[in-house]
Amino acid sequence: MLIKAPFPHAPLPSEITPQASYLNRRALLAGLGLAAAAPLAGAQPAAAGGGKLPKLAGARSAVAGAVVLDKPTSYADATSYNNFYEFGTDKADPAAYAHTLKTRPWTVSVEGECAKPGRFDIEALLKLSAMEERVYRLRCVEGWSMVIPWVGYSLAELLKQAQPTSKAKYVEFTSLADKAQMPGVRSGVLDWPYVEGLRIDEAMHPLALLAFGMYGEVLPNQNGAPLRLVLPWKYGFKSAKSIVKIRFTEKEPVSSWTKAAQQEYGFYSNVNPNVPHPRWSQATERRIGEDGLFAKKRPTLMFNGYEAQVGQLYAGMDLKRNF
Repeated sequence: MLIKAPFPHAPLPSEITPQASYLNRRALLAGLGLAAAAPLAGAQPAAAGGGKLPKLAGARSAVAGAVVLDKPTSYADATSYNNFYEFGTDKADPAAYAHTLKTRPWTVSVEGECAKPGRFDIEALLKLSAMEERVYRLRCVEGWSMVIPWVGYSLAELLKQAQPTSKAKYVEFTSLADKAQMPGVRSGVLDWPYVEGLRIDEAMHPLALLAFGMYGEVLPNQNGAPLRLVLPWKYGFKSAKSIVKIRFTEKEPVSSWTKAAQQEYGFYSNVNPNVPHPRWSQATERRIGEDGLFAKKRPTLMFNGYEAQVGQLYAGMDLKRNF
């Protein structure tokens, strides 16, 4: 019997780990490699996409920290092991059910405390700035990680178009919640639509990515098509998928997981090996597709390895209280 990974806010039985679903599935379908992959000495070429979606090329990014040297996760793993509760809570559900998502036409509303609010068509957003390829680590709050080559541009390129006012202290992101297209929205696992938020300086940081593609192709539906956030120094659930609204606010937005379990999921949710989740340690992680069942987990890095780039954003803050 396969062990399903738990909801992030569900009870975690002592005999189940957040990686159990993945490890059991690979053991049954493909066998497990027993050796952990070592960090690579040089930059790696982007892993190949699936070959079924339109190409989306990006120039190699010059943003500091935008291209890590770790071996990319395989496209098959990155597109079949996903958290996207709008399509179901099992890791395989998004790949199985997200074909119902219609990504054209698609518009994103930008509103709130800004001088130039408006609606942006997806085609216009694709042309708003030059596409870059960025190879980022992704760390899930559940204790597993991936390395993914994304295609997009800094979120700041879009936010600057709206000219946020001095009252804009935060940025709130809202995902699509359509029961007709997204079977998971019919459940009560979260209070839909999915909402996430950032401080405006976090949102304006060059590493905050507005992604339209991965592995040299447009985003698969199960990975957040047609556009999503990628915030490599934060736990994965902070990176909102299938975005339909961006709003500048004066007050801190209430994120969906914070609303569901405030004591477990704080507003910042920065990757921090020194601050455990109330029900499991965050000191180590299992790299999907590389670390076998009997291999040691790898240590989790502060800010997921992006401390040099983003640490100054949190200078003087109590990161245990502001988790």
